[in-house]
Amino acid sequence: MPRRIQTDPERMEKVLNMILDTRFPPVARMRLLSSGFSEAHTLDIKEDITGTKACLGCGNCIDICPVLAREPMRKNKTQQRTSMALETLVGEDCDRCYACVLSCPQVDTTIKYYIVNRRNIEIMGRMEGRLIEDELDLDLFFEEAGGL
Repeated sequence: MPRRIQTDPERMEKVLNMILDTRFPPVARMRLLSSGFSEAHTLDIKEDITGTKACLGCGNCIDICPVLAREPMRKNKTQQRTSMALETLVGEDCDRCYACVLSCPQVDTTIKYYIVNRRNIEIMGRMEGRLIEDELDLDLFFEEAGGL
């Protein structure tokens, strides 16, 4: 859990946008821009990790990545479940959906709100463009699935 007082995204908006505009998964860099682990952490470890911004290795980013969901064989390249492993496995093929950032417990909530409130429309536009490129008919998909 991030600290109570978290990073103000307005102060670093230029840096956030630079990172979010790259073709690589941004979760590791967003974690480093966050405030770090709070004093009230619930991990059962002996060392004091207060303030650390290190990856916990929880694997949330690996599990939620749509690139790895489409191509699960990529996961066979490593047993690690870290944000750096995600960057290695996905690389420039990143969809820039930011799901990895939103699922990371180490990224400040303020940064997550920034992404949802400022970048969500851009994400939807990219997804729509991808559907058009792949010529997927969502109406047909829902009809075949029995509707909603």
